[in-house]
Amino acid sequence: MLAKTTGFNLFLLFLSGLLLLFIIAPLAGMFLSVNSEQVAATLHDKEVASSISLTLWTSMLASIIFGFGAVPLAYFLARKKFFMRSFILGIINVPVVIPHSAAGIAILGFISRDSFIGSLASSVGLNLVGNPIAIILAMAFVSLPFIINASIDAFSAVPIQLEKAALNLGASSFRVFFQISLPLAWRGILTGFIMMWARGMSEFGAVVIVAYHPMVTPVLIYERFASFGLKYATPVAVVFIVITLLFFVLMRLLSKSVKTR
Repeated sequence: MLAKTTGFNLFLLFLSGLLLLFIIAPLAGMFLSVNSEQVAATLHDKEVASSISLTLWTSMLASIIFGFGAVPLAYFLARKKFFMRSFILGIINVPVVIPHSAAGIAILGFISRDSFIGSLASSVGLNLVGNPIAIILAMAFVSLPFIINASIDAFSAVPIQLEKAALNLGASSFRVFFQISLPLAWRGILTGFIMMWARGMSEFGAVVIVAYHPMVTPVLIYERFASFGLKYATPVAVVFIVITLLFFVLMRLLSKSVKTR
């Protein structure tokens, strides 16, 4: 029995090692192809710094604004069983399965000058296309399923008996949501928020359709690769990966701190 278990564990380790190698090898090769001088020059490049700053704050703003709307929707879907619920869940996950260039075209049609929203913005002198607002909308569109699905799972894990008991004791639905459901589901919601932020930050296909300029970093990496080749695009990619990883680790640490408290 012990020999069979050991053989199975070795089999799992072998397959896991192959998968990890597939993830690590391309990244390691990219990092090893860049020297410190290239990294230093990239860090002092104002265009790179501007694009990274734009990417970070637009993705964060997209997560905050649309995340607030996602949580009540997730709670409703987690607690209510109704006709067409499965259809709505399918719609929510559409941005995950459609090509992101198609998502960008959909957003472009939504905010172009010919649309209602686009014409309304134009009437006050605002062109949404090529605007950070368009970037925020594109990032939110492709990343919303992450926080909605995570929040649905988090609320579903909260025992409904606790909510019913509080309601029977005279608590209002608002009080039950904010004092019982939300605090107990907060861990999963925070994880979904982090995943939404990370997904929005890495978006290229939808963003490049609605706002080639100003350039977020994924678009800048592509632009430098298309214009100058791999040698000029790789340092930007390396710097962006390191910075995003640092922010991602920081968010994880903050989320663990919140969970502990």
